[in-house]
Amino acid sequence: MVEQRDEQQLSEILKATSDATRRSLLTTLVQAGPTRVTDLANHYDMSLNAVSKHIKVLEAAGLVSRRTVGRNHLIEANLDPIQRIDDWFRNLRSIWELRLEKLDHLLTEDRNDD
Repeated sequence: MVEQRDEQQLSEILKATSDATRRSLLTTLVQAGPTRVTDLANHYDMSLNAVSKHIKVLEAAGLVSRRTVGRNHLIEANLDPIQRIDDWFRNLRSIWELRLEKLDHLLTEDRNDD
């Protein structure tokens, strides 16, 4: 159950970051800090509605959070979920390292047999 939830969260994070506009929004938020939705829309020459849709996808993946101060909605980056991507890539690398070690072992045995 936990593994399935982790896989689903990883999929949401990868989906959210698969779009260039969302990656750019996330980068802007990391660099600028909490930013009003309207300022993001102005920065990207997009409608407020279009930026809001991108932000909702990032929110669903846990990559940003929204805080309301008066009438302003401030969006802030949260990079903690990115650790899941790092973990996944680390697991992939370890699998390849094991395969390469096994191949090296087989090649070494083959040479020793000659």
